[in-house]
Amino acid sequence: MPLHVPPAPAPALRSVLTALASPTAVREARTPSLLRAQGPVTPELPLPVHVLDGNATRLTGWRFLIRCGDRSVAAAETMLTPDGWAFSHFFEGPYIASTERALRQAEVMQQPYQPRLLSIPGLYMLALWLHGDCTADAGTGHLAATDLLVPLAPAPPGIAAHRPHRAAELLPVLAHRVTPAPLLGSPA
Repeated sequence: MPLHVPPAPAPALRSVLTALASPTAVREARTPSLLRAQGPVTPELPLPVHVLDGNATRLTGWRFLIRCGDRSVAAAETMLTPDGWAFSHFFEGPYIASTERALRQAEVMQQPYQPRLLSIPGLYMLALWLHGDCTADAGTGHLAATDLLVPLAPAPPGIAAHRPHRAAELLPVLAHRVTPAPLLGSPA
């Protein structure tokens, strides 16, 4: 079944296109693969980025894979500001290839899904969130027990990257592993 990739907000896409057209933004990005890209680069596969905060999720941005020819060379992230969607930054690293791999895995699953990214800051973990409601607003919603989470590489120790887990099974494991940050002034 194909994935139902939600459309990104038009201002988010425009902000990425503007940044890609800016030699200063690209040069200051410190992404060697983007600087070395030969030929046109295009933002593709917009994915909403949600952060897991306790048992709730909140939308924090949209991530676009930046393609040059037949491969992704970087990613661009946008964020919501009081004035609307704005370009945040370019980056590269292992999560780009890992995201592509997880999306390819999801493409061959029997059930259709809406892909999203889920950040779990307490574990320095990122997962492909395969939401079962393909018609849902990609900027809202909650993790359903039957949604799938595919940890991206590098995953935290003891959590297998690229192995799909039902949210109802993985979230309790993650909750036990997340260590709350110490309060200021308390012994570490």
